Amino acid sequence: MKTDRRSFLSTASIATAAFAASSLSAKAVPIDEKEPMGKLTKHELPTLPYSYNALEPFIDATTMEIHHSKHHKGYVDGLNKAEMELAKARATGDYSMIQHWSKQSAFHGGGHFLHSLFWRIMAPNGKGGGGEPQGILADKIKEDFGSFDAFKKQFSSAASSVEGSGWGLLHYRKSDNRLIIGQAENQHKLSSWGTTPILGIDVWEHAYYLKYQNKRGDYVAAWWNVVNWGEVGKNLEMMMK
Repeated sequence: MKTDRRSFLSTASIATAAFAASSLSAKAVPIDEKEPMGKLTKHELPTLPYSYNALEPFIDATTMEIHHSKHHKGYVDGLNKAEMELAKARATGDYSMIQHWSKQSAFHGGGHFLHSLFWRIMAPNGKGGGGEPQGILADKIKEDFGSFDAFKKQFSSAASSVEGSGWGLLHYRKSDNRLIIGQAENQHKLSSWGTTPILGIDVWEHAYYLKYQNKRGDYVAAWWNVVNWGEVGKNLEMMMK
């Protein structure tokens, strides 16, 4: 089931997990059809809005293909599996694996949400990617960070210094109409509550290691050349309604 931008951006709910645990499986228990499983969503891998080589030379085609078709596909499959297992638990009344599948749902759900956002907020340089934001987004960045340059430096620093694997994120916080910069370890730990990401950079090594090796800062610096500010602006305006 595919979702539109409003439902996609407004349903990010990310908690704690470990990717290594994804190889575990719950004990098979027959499902009592008298007990409803509840509604299930068939999550799907989104199609990229550009070709795998479109972001070169800043992000190489091989990395993009592996990142999208392998890593993101793994999160989609993991989320579908976890939500099915939780539904089975409801139907059977066997909650012995509830902690495991709840964590798997959070981890893979976070991966699916953030990667789907990640692909959309990038575009080929000179064809929507790069430059600086305009309009409401530009005004909001200046209001909340002082200047675009100050925002860019803080965001780059946050993304470059994520401990281990994770994300640098720009959130919109509706309660006080603020843009805030945060980090997410893996794709769920240190997540902010009451906020919605409108811009994010993946700083897991699989996002950059083939081209940049251990030079995460170089990858972050190059990434600004493919940021699709028009799409980020749309995300902000949707959240501000």
